[in-house]
Amino acid sequence: MDFLAGCIGGAAGVLVGHPFDTVKVRLQVQSVDRPLYRGTFHCFQSIIRQESVFGLYKGIGSPMMGLTFINAIVFGVQGNAMRQLGKDTPTNQFLAGAAAGAIQCVICCPMELAKTRMQMQGTGMRTSSTNKLYKNSLDCLTRIYKREGVRGVNRGMVTTLIRETPGFGVYFLAYDMLTRGLGCEPEDPYMIPKLLFAGGMAGIASWLSTYPVDVIKSRLQADGVGGVNRYSSIADCVRQSVDREGYMVFTRGLTSTLLRAFPVNAATFATVTLVLMYARAGDDCPKDCELAPPTQAPPTEQQAPPTQIQPSSL
Repeated sequence: MDFLAGCIGGAAGVLVGHPFDTVKVRLQVQSVDRPLYRGTFHCFQSIIRQESVFGLYKGIGSPMMGLTFINAIVFGVQGNAMRQLGKDTPTNQFLAGAAAGAIQCVICCPMELAKTRMQMQGTGMRTSSTNKLYKNSLDCLTRIYKREGVRGVNRGMVTTLIRETPGFGVYFLAYDMLTRGLGCEPEDPYMIPKLLFAGGMAGIASWLSTYPVDVIKSRLQADGVGGVNRYSSIADCVRQSVDREGYMVFTRGLTSTLLRAFPVNAATFATVTLVLMYARAGDDCPKDCELAPPTQAPPTEQQAPPTQIQPSSL
């Protein structure tokens, strides 16, 4: 059930947040010498004016296919890791989230590579332009594989791993602490707004903890678009970026990312939590809504009734 809930939550998050992600990538990789966009809102306006509103959804095929599956892996692995760890503590929430983040990199890295290349193609041109390099995300990965092999498809894997492992640990830790602090109980009439707030803030905390790494990852994955490779390694990318743009380069696109992070993760976490709560409530009910036998022992402190399950434990 963790996997199914993750699928549904992932799809909801992609639909809400992809336009913000397109803006983030454009801002992160634009040339400092000839910048196309002055900031987040100017980037939004320029894309809509030059490429139509569909320009904001360039490359959505890759995350729609990938993130749905990735969220299934993330929430499935996190849920199973918590069960293996046994005790629901903040430390275990972080460790389970970190494990989930590391495992999903195998899919996340190629998916984000295709998304980045699709988002960068046709910059400043109408989406109907005929000189597209890639037809879709699958065609993009196929062409990269033919040109560069497995290594090319996994470009940016190290930076993805560095970003995702602690990022998802912070993600689940923040959500757990917020939902417990807010008292998100199933009978609370304000439970859904609280879940949305906790999910949104958990997403913001996760991005803030690893955002500089994401800037470098985007630059490495966009490197080579147009036929010119500028960076020979992660260290070279960091050095060139800092030398040319200063340390503020690590905040490129941060406004767009945080604007995206709140609604995306609010939708994702609230959807996953509600699906799991209702599914588990259904599993715990007696079959055919039968009343429990009167001789059944009352629940002990170690075995709480279903309505006492904390949604924060997912």
